Amino acid sequence: MTMSTAKAGTALVTGATAGLGAAYAEELAARGRDLLLVARDQARLGSAAANLAERFGVEVSVLSADLATPKGVRSVEDRLATDPSIDMLVNNAGSALFGPLSAADPDRLEWLITFNLTSTTRLAAAAAKAFSGRGSGAIVNISSALALNILPVGAVYSGTKAYVIAFTQALAQEFAGSGVRVQVVVPGALETAIWDGSGIELDQLPKEAVMAPRDAARAALAGLDAGELVTIPSLPEYARWEEYENARQALVPGLSLTHPAGRYAR
Repeated sequence: MTMSTAKAGTALVTGATAGLGAAYAEELAARGRDLLLVARDQARLGSAAANLAERFGVEVSVLSADLATPKGVRSVEDRLATDPSIDMLVNNAGSALFGPLSAADPDRLEWLITFNLTSTTRLAAAAAKAFSGRGSGAIVNISSALALNILPVGAVYSGTKAYVIAFTQALAQEFAGSGVRVQVVVPGALETAIWDGSGIELDQLPKEAVMAPRDAARAALAGLDAGELVTIPSLPEYARWEEYENARQALVPGLSLTHPAGRYAR
C-alpha cells in the first residue's frame, strides 16, 4: 500500500532556501503541503516563501535560525513543540568539510559536528515527542552516500552521516507500529552549493555521479510514499541495500558473547 504525503499538515523543512532543502519545499508544495521554511537568511526565506505560495497556493511561513548554534536549534525545537499543525520534519540542513584530519582546524570540525549531528538529533527528538503524542507524523533525516563510501579526506563528514543512518534505524524500531513514519535519505553527490569551500569542488566530480536536487527530492518522497526506511535515490537495485543490511544483521549474534573469538586465543 502506498503511503501518501498529500495534504495533511505543515512540513517543516530545514536548509530550505537552497539545494536539496529548496527542492523538497517545492515538491511538497506541489503536493499541496503547507510549509514552514527554516534557514539563516531572512531575505531569502521571504523570497522563497512568496514564490512557493504564489505558484502552488499553499500557506508558507518562515523561521530564521542558524542551526549550528544552540539558540537557533532551540527556536526550531520550540516551534515543533508548540505548533500542532506540523506533522512532517525534513531534517535537511547540514554542511561538509573535506581534507586530512591531521591538517584540520578543530574548531571547524566542532562546528561541522554541531551542525550535522547536534541539530539533527535535537530536532528529531523534538519532532518525535510531538508526533508520538498524536500517533502520526513523519521524520525524514538526510544522510549521504559518503556514509557508506568512505573517503580518506572525509573522516568527520562521513562519520556524521553514518550516525544519521544508525540514528534513524533506531528511531524506526522505537516507532514501529506507532503511526509515526521514519525515513533516512542517502543521496549521492548533488548539484548544490554544499561543495563551495568544502575542500572538494563540484567541478572535480564526474558529471555522471552528480544528481539534480529536484530529482533527489522526488525520489526521496517516492520512497517515503512506498514506506521505505532507507531511500538511496540513485541505487539501481534496492536489493543491494537489502543484502547489505542482511549482512549487517547476520553479524549481530556474534557481537556480544562471553568469550573472545577463537582467533584471539593464545
